[in-house]
Amino acid sequence: MYEAIAANRRNTFLLIAVIIVVLMLLGYTLGLYWGLGEGGLWIAGIVALAWIGISYFNGASILLSASGAREIQKADHPQLFNVVEELTIASGLPMPKIYIIEDSAPNAFATGRDPEHAAVAITTGLLEKLDRAELQGVMAHELSHIQNRDILYATLIGALAGAIILISDVFLRSLRFGIGRSSRGGKSKGGGAALVVLLGLILALLAPLIARLLQLSVSRQREYLADASAAMMTRYPEGLASALEKIARDPDKLEVASRATQHLYIVNPFEKDQWSLDSLWSTHPPLEERVKRLRALR
Repeated sequence: MYEAIAANRRNTFLLIAVIIVVLMLLGYTLGLYWGLGEGGLWIAGIVALAWIGISYFNGASILLSASGAREIQKADHPQLFNVVEELTIASGLPMPKIYIIEDSAPNAFATGRDPEHAAVAITTGLLEKLDRAELQGVMAHELSHIQNRDILYATLIGALAGAIILISDVFLRSLRFGIGRSSRGGKSKGGGAALVVLLGLILALLAPLIARLLQLSVSRQREYLADASAAMMTRYPEGLASALEKIARDPDKLEVASRATQHLYIVNPFEKDQWSLDSLWSTHPPLEERVKRLRALR
């Protein structure tokens, strides 16, 4: 169990390092094209930090509102609060805010910029269709996302990917309209300038694709990590494994989900019927593999 957690953390850090390198290369190349040299690195960094700031402070409220979630109190659902309270005591986490989504499809997600500003959202279908052990497994998974700072990682990766897409678009528009080195007479001549343009064009076309693939890969690694952390928190991996199977087999569609929020849920609502889906474009690991790993934990 500890080895699985350590491996997933190492994989996450490696993927983040790669996406930062892609951003730096793109920023540096744009700086060369614009005649700014290393100034392109500063531009890339400022764009990424601005994006991170907006997502970090406003992301949770936007997501909860978009999902139609409403906050509840302990009197509204005592058993749910008792389950979450037990897990927060076991993990040392502060009590998150709890939200309910009126939807018959069982699912859940966590959000918030840090453990002190965290929230978990659960559908009414999840509360109705899972037993206590399964509910505990799902809540442990969501609290593990909070404990492992997965919301922060998702914000960081999303911001880096967004910055890469924005800078790529700026570079391509510069080429299209002849803005930059190409519009500066003598400075545009020579093989060196042509090489910069060619390198920039290749990066601008490929970087957004690479960034998106890395973002999805990080998302899959953090799901494995949350599964393993939840099993450690409850000491009962079967509860989560059984819950994942029930959620995936449930015929109801999650009406409040969208392509923008699908990555948040414990089971992707648009992929839950595809148990063995193992694609670079998936936000979650194959469900079959998640269940297999949980049942192999000791």
